[in-house]
Amino acid sequence: MIRPSRNYPIFQADLFSAIAIHFAQFMNEVADEPSHGLFLGAALVSHVTGQGHICLDLRSVENRAFYDPLGNVLCWCPPLPRWRKELMASGVVGPPGQFAPLILDKQDRLYLYRYWEYEDTLARNLLHRSRGAVVVPDPGALGKVLLRYFPSQGSEAMDWQAFAAFVSVTKGICVISGGPGTGKTTTVCKILGLALELSESANLRIALAAPTGKAAARLQEAVKEQRGGLPTNDEIKKRIPIKASTIHRLLGPRSGTPYFIHNRENPLPIDLVVVDEASMVDLPLMAKLFEALHPNARVILLGDKDQLASVEAGAVLGDICSDWTVNTFSKDMKNAYETVMGGPILTLTHGSEVPGIQDCVVHLQKNYRFDEHSGIGTLARAVNRGDAGEVLDILRSHQWDDVQWQPLPSPGLLANALARPVIEGYGPFLRSTDPLEQFHRFEAFRVLCAIRQGPYGILNLNRLVERILWKEGLILPGRGIYPGLPILVTKNDYELGIFNGDVGIVTEAAKGEVRLRVTFRSPDGALRSYHPSRLPEHETAYAMSIHKSQGSEFDEVLVILPDMDVPILTRELVYTAITRARKRVTIWCTEETLDRAISRRIQRSSGLREALS
Repeated sequence: MIRPSRNYPIFQADLFSAIAIHFAQFMNEVADEPSHGLFLGAALVSHVTGQGHICLDLRSVENRAFYDPLGNVLCWCPPLPRWRKELMASGVVGPPGQFAPLILDKQDRLYLYRYWEYEDTLARNLLHRSRGAVVVPDPGALGKVLLRYFPSQGSEAMDWQAFAAFVSVTKGICVISGGPGTGKTTTVCKILGLALELSESANLRIALAAPTGKAAARLQEAVKEQRGGLPTNDEIKKRIPIKASTIHRLLGPRSGTPYFIHNRENPLPIDLVVVDEASMVDLPLMAKLFEALHPNARVILLGDKDQLASVEAGAVLGDICSDWTVNTFSKDMKNAYETVMGGPILTLTHGSEVPGIQDCVVHLQKNYRFDEHSGIGTLARAVNRGDAGEVLDILRSHQWDDVQWQPLPSPGLLANALARPVIEGYGPFLRSTDPLEQFHRFEAFRVLCAIRQGPYGILNLNRLVERILWKEGLILPGRGIYPGLPILVTKNDYELGIFNGDVGIVTEAAKGEVRLRVTFRSPDGALRSYHPSRLPEHETAYAMSIHKSQGSEFDEVLVILPDMDVPILTRELVYTAITRARKRVTIWCTEETLDRAISRRIQRSSGLREALS
């Protein structure tokens, strides 16, 4: 422990990461005026950045104990005036815009310089695209095209998909949020057709991207499936791209570095980019993407604002889709849309006189998959409202066939409880020998959990699943790697084109041979195989974390929550787990754990939301 002083009575050095302590010591070594306040601020900002925050909000922690996620006291924070004075006197802390290791803004948010720069870069790009005037060259012509693509817009109910399309062709950025089944990819496919029809250029350059290979594959499949049904001519349909890539692949990674080939000096040669699963994109990657775009390139972000934030630092989609920006628009935007539609729209309200980011955020409300008769939809809406009592009532009622709940089995009974769902869920997949069919059947069922360690963690659940499958004769005994083993990649390999989140299946090289390969399915449906020794870091994927399941959907999911409350259990985590299921969700948990999870929300410190206001 660092020796405490009268002003800083507690500092548990052993509870900080080694990098946080080394960084704090280094800041004091190079400072003009070293101090306990500087050491504490540097250690804490390094610590909270590792937990997903963009900055340390000094006002929220001043003059009180600072706890880690497990409830341990890390340190005692000083009063704000003294803390601010020591930081600014150090010579290594500067105001926004100054090049210094640490940045302290007027709202007393302390940043590592690179994270302040990422946030500032993204905010400037978002404001540039959102504050431009609403440009409608020919309202009558646009109205006719919108009516052709969205014939229901003439009804009394507001067609938010049509409005999203209007935003996408009149503003530099359009953010479309909505839960599973609200038609985000259907809307964006129509937007692409509409954009191509309205473009003055015959060579509108469009890129489709997503944060993971799995999400890119789903986007590609959706666009490929839906473009044929668009109300436009075959030439336009053919020009809609169906190839999607990861954002990393789109930007062109420089091997061994955090930099990309495409940046401000070498922008991407595209006019319109669509990014699906935007909630999974962290702040650094989103900032680099926007920096790599031409100032006039249009951006469409798709995502679910209620889903989990990115694993890395930031909650970009959540910051953009704040309460004051969702479906509240400026007077100019409202008037422009009503002019195009040929009359007033009572359900379209305005809350601002000045154009801004609120004009570019559309939340889709109608669900085409989970209606009022869907247990999954009803449960997801209750979770989003934070109504733990209603959630438990839904689970106890057994009213819906697509929602099931049972009390969490004890660790000793867990294997017996898992046997039936595991054999029924993974049996068809493991009995198949055709690789394409295997990938299809593997999407039918998945075990999802919240934590990594312990009896209800990923590692133990994968061991139990393998033991069950071995006893059933579905996998070979005594081998670490075997035909049918599903693996989840956990680290990017740019040379192989395999990325974090990609799923592979172990297959035999040829019939009758014992040589094994790991096969991956590309976004275009093609299969690629590699020797197991060439793979980047990976793990068994029968059971996977809810975080890793983002961007995926399965026919049925079994969600297993731990037997004790841990900080990672949040409303967003439960919502994300439930909405991975297309047909049925089964939840194993205690009522107490579920109640606490739904009562807890993800709170990440950031200045982005305020910068956009």
